[in-house]
Amino acid sequence: MLKKFCIAACAMALSTAALADDKHPHVQLATDFGQVTLELDAEKAPISTANFLKYVDSGFYNNTIFHRVIPGFMVQGGGFTRDMAEKPTQAPIKNEADNGLRNVRGTVAMARTSVVDSATAQFFINVKDNDFLDHGGRDFGYAVFGKVTQGMDVVDQIVNAPTTTQRGMQNVPSNPIMIKSAKRID
Repeated sequence: MLKKFCIAACAMALSTAALADDKHPHVQLATDFGQVTLELDAEKAPISTANFLKYVDSGFYNNTIFHRVIPGFMVQGGGFTRDMAEKPTQAPIKNEADNGLRNVRGTVAMARTSVVDSATAQFFINVKDNDFLDHGGRDFGYAVFGKVTQGMDVVDQIVNAPTTTQRGMQNVPSNPIMIKSAKRID
């Protein structure tokens, strides 16, 4: 009887751990400068997390670049190839900037246009606290959906890369900085 109870308790503990992992999946970005590990927050940002993972699982981010790097602000990627060709995306998602997560150093958020619900594949990593990007700041805000858990030193190297203007876009790294691959590691 005690043996059956212990087996049942272990099974419940394992299934609870699996559910916790589902709420905080991890993604590893392999870049030209090193590895960056992200922990996503499916509990507070379920739409953004599911969207990002859809792009990760499809291989969309493989061989894309960080196309916008601004010291003291952020690095942005996930939408362009090495030759600055924009990749086709899925439909835009609902903006979850009102989820309570804040744009602080090391967090990952969805990039978008001036249209509130326009985020698709592009994301950015904050390199400093950017409270003006939070919900209720200057507009609806930018949805944070995760954070860097390893490799912030890599992000700091990326943000300090020399930049130029290409195809009318400012702050483009002079030498492309590749996201070689993006994959789940859980």
